[in-house]
Amino acid sequence: MNTALRITTFAAALAATFGTAYGVGQGMDPVVADSPPKHEGEHPGPTPEQGEGGGHAGHDTPPAGGLQISEGGYTLDLKTPRVTAGERADLRFTVRDAAGRALTAYQREHDKELHLVVASRDLVTYRHLHPTRAADGTWSTFVDLPRAGGYRVFADFTPAKKNARNLTLGTDLAASGPYEARRLPPASTTARAGAYDVKLAGTLRPGRASELTLQVSRDGEPVTDLQPYLGAYGHLVALRSGDLAYLHVHPNGEPGDGATEPGPEISFTATAPSSGSYRLFLDFKHEGTVRTAAFTVHAGGAASGTDTPEGHEAEEHGH
Repeated sequence: MNTALRITTFAAALAATFGTAYGVGQGMDPVVADSPPKHEGEHPGPTPEQGEGGGHAGHDTPPAGGLQISEGGYTLDLKTPRVTAGERADLRFTVRDAAGRALTAYQREHDKELHLVVASRDLVTYRHLHPTRAADGTWSTFVDLPRAGGYRVFADFTPAKKNARNLTLGTDLAASGPYEARRLPPASTTARAGAYDVKLAGTLRPGRASELTLQVSRDGEPVTDLQPYLGAYGHLVALRSGDLAYLHVHPNGEPGDGATEPGPEISFTATAPSSGSYRLFLDFKHEGTVRTAAFTVHAGGAASGTDTPEGHEAEEHGH
């Protein structure tokens, strides 16, 4: 049986052009593309308010947000704006309120208080992280970014206060080292995630809801025993090429509620905010390990193209 998911959280990020090298950096943490590790992690699920800033189930196309480092009286304070490519580092940040105080109370969504996404500007490298919070409100997580260049950091959270809405704040991060620009991987209906093959079917349409189905297999056989990951059998993040507009998708039903069952297919309903190219990152869990499959699709046309080329396959990621 398919697992239904609906897009609900929206945030965006400014695009930037980077030179051949960046200054020496500080700390960070790992997750997908290029050459990431394995993880036993989890994923988030924001709770929208009045359709603002995005949310998950029950919303169609919330207004774009997240282009800002500050929104709704909260600011993302990144303590480590630079790291060194290829080196494991400690990424630290704080969310501050309008008075400059560190936020220490969050609503738990999909088992976590805050979800962190780090993506390269070319959308080849992707990390979905779950940092830990100290009592003083400082968040930290390890990250290892494989290539030098520009990255965007997204913090997805909801403050623990009455009528609070979900927010996705974004800021820039630089990984120092020799930089070589890379093109967006070509559109494809297939992707590799370690020993797994994932096939994408469906069309992403601008301004219109449509269904996308992802089928997981291994050694040519469908995987029918996917495991719950952060309360769902699959999670999806989409980033729009150019400005890194951010969409986080979560299921309407959860495992064990009678609405969903594990299976080789995961389906969700998505509405693209505009025409253009998007990079989709699907996280799924099997045999105790979370893996990520990545696809490039074009809104306004069928999600089709050539197979994902070597070097662009989604890789296992870890916490």
